[in-house]
Amino acid sequence: MDASARVSIDHTSCGAQDPSPRFNPLEYLSELIGTGFNLFVGLSAAVFNFAPNLWPQAHLPSQSMRLLITGLIFAGSGSLFAISPLGKLSGAHINPAVSLAFLIRGKMHLHDFIWYVISQFIGAILGAFLLVWVWRGLAGSINNGMTEVGTGHTLPFAFLAETVMTFLLVFAIFSFLSVKRLTRWTPLMTWILVAILVWQGAAITGTSLNPARSFGPALVSWNFRDQWIYWLAPPLGSLLAVWTFRFADAERKVLTAKLFHAPEYPSIFKRVHLPCKR
Repeated sequence: MDASARVSIDHTSCGAQDPSPRFNPLEYLSELIGTGFNLFVGLSAAVFNFAPNLWPQAHLPSQSMRLLITGLIFAGSGSLFAISPLGKLSGAHINPAVSLAFLIRGKMHLHDFIWYVISQFIGAILGAFLLVWVWRGLAGSINNGMTEVGTGHTLPFAFLAETVMTFLLVFAIFSFLSVKRLTRWTPLMTWILVAILVWQGAAITGTSLNPARSFGPALVSWNFRDQWIYWLAPPLGSLLAVWTFRFADAERKVLTAKLFHAPEYPSIFKRVHLPCKR
C-alpha cells in the first residue's frame, strides 16, 4: 500500500481529527465500573479458592491448580468486561499501567488519562470494600486480596518480576492492536496471558500488574507494607514495553486504544486508525 492510500485510510478513521470533549463522564464511569468489577470478581475467586474450610481447600489440594483457576477467573472477568458495552465504550484499560502506555504512545489526551487513572483507583477501592463486605472474615483470611511479596523472595526480585510481567502484558497488547486481523482477539489473548502470569507469578508477587488493583485492598486493610513495588514496577514495565515496541518497528502503528474496538461505538482517543462512530 502506498503512502497516499495510507493517508486516505487515516483520514476516514475516527481519530483523524483527534476529537475529544474536555470531559467524558461515560467513559470515566465505565472505567470505574470495569475496574471494580474485575477486582471484586477476581478476588472473590481468590477467596473461594484459598480461604480455609471452603470446598476447594478440601477437594482440590493442588495449590498450582487453584492458582490457575483463580487466574482464569480474574483475567476472564477483565476480558469479559472488554467485550461488554461499557468496555467497548471506554476501551477497558482498567489499569493505570495500560492507560499510561497509550498516553506515552500518543493515543490519549492528558486530561482523559488523568480521569481514567482516578476512575480506576476509585473503582479498585470500591471493589475491595465490596469484597470485604460480601466475604467478611473469609476475605480477611487471605488479607483482603492484598498483593504481597512471597516467602523466600527478595524485594528487588519481586520488583523485577512485576516489571517484567507488566512489560509482557503491554507489549502483547500493542502487538495485537497493531495488526488489524488480531485486534478483535486482544481480550482472548489478555485472558490467557494474565491467567498464566497469575498461575506462575502469584507465589512471587501476587501478580498485580496494576497499581490500582494493589492499592484498593491495601487501603481497605490499611497495610501498605512493600506496596511501593506495585505502584512503581508496573508503570516502569509499561514504559519499557512502549519504548521497546517503538524501537522494534518505529513505523508500526497501534491502531486503537481500545482492547476491543467496535466501530459502532464512539472513541475519545487520538490517532485511531480503525473506523468508528464519531
